[in-house]
Amino acid sequence: MKAVQINRYGDPEVLEVNSSAAEPQLKPGQILVGIEAVGINPFDFFILKGLVKDYIKQNFPLTMGGDFSGVVARLGEGVNQYKEGDRVFGTAIILNGNSGALAQRASVTVSSTAPAPKNLDFIQAASLPLVGSSAVQALEDEIKLKKGQKILIHGGAGGIGSFSIQLAKSIGAYVATTVSEKDIEFVKNLGADEIVDYNKEKFEEKLKSYDAVYDTIGGPVMEKSFLVLKKNGVLASMKGQPDQGLAKQYGIIGIAINTKTDTTHLDRVRQLAESGIVRPEVDRVFDVDQVKEAYLYKQQGHPRGKVIVAIK
Repeated sequence: MKAVQINRYGDPEVLEVNSSAAEPQLKPGQILVGIEAVGINPFDFFILKGLVKDYIKQNFPLTMGGDFSGVVARLGEGVNQYKEGDRVFGTAIILNGNSGALAQRASVTVSSTAPAPKNLDFIQAASLPLVGSSAVQALEDEIKLKKGQKILIHGGAGGIGSFSIQLAKSIGAYVATTVSEKDIEFVKNLGADEIVDYNKEKFEEKLKSYDAVYDTIGGPVMEKSFLVLKKNGVLASMKGQPDQGLAKQYGIIGIAINTKTDTTHLDRVRQLAESGIVRPEVDRVFDVDQVKEAYLYKQQGHPRGKVIVAIK
């Protein structure tokens, strides 16, 4: 079996394509998936660099990859939700007891999967698990965004940002977003109402009295976002817990989004895709033998939407 693995932590140069990797063993409650495509996420670099090694229960070599789409090849003990040949998507990240997605076959806990959207191909489906689940959790579960409200979405050209703009517009919200000049037309076509070029403008001076901010950047951007919100507004961040002292000072609610890529959220993502409310945004597709280039492009290229690795 071919798999993308590491034998030490580091930069993308440590990624290796192992053509004789062992097929993963199934635990109760898991399925064996023939992987078709894998989406690269920022968190993959935390694993690659060893920043979460204390939470990894496996020894080297480690198989990389989280988001996937593929076909059920075998059912583990106690699994009755699927049958062999079903198209599925989800996450096979090793931190959740799975075997890693960047391989021809992966063992995946059923609760980290859902039926793949019927109207999408494998490349498109692999682009959605984390970004879609994150957006649904932030906008619908936590912020509870409503029609007529105003939301600022940072990083609108990225995977999470591009999904979130579309979801927010479907709810009926007024959407502002921050991007660089090259991505202005891209986010305009997604439906953004107001666009801030972060290289030329200060969003905290241009935007006022917003109901919510969805932060995918962190650091100073998160801190400046307090200035955009009205009292009792919500700042939801993918980059950790917003400063609770500042939240109290400005009278807003600060929430850290710890994405749950589970069946409940994946089913919601599937519904949004199948209804045409949200369309996947894929920047580039790499072959599995180009995985180092794929990781470098994700790291350095500021892609619009997702970077995908095709396994088959």
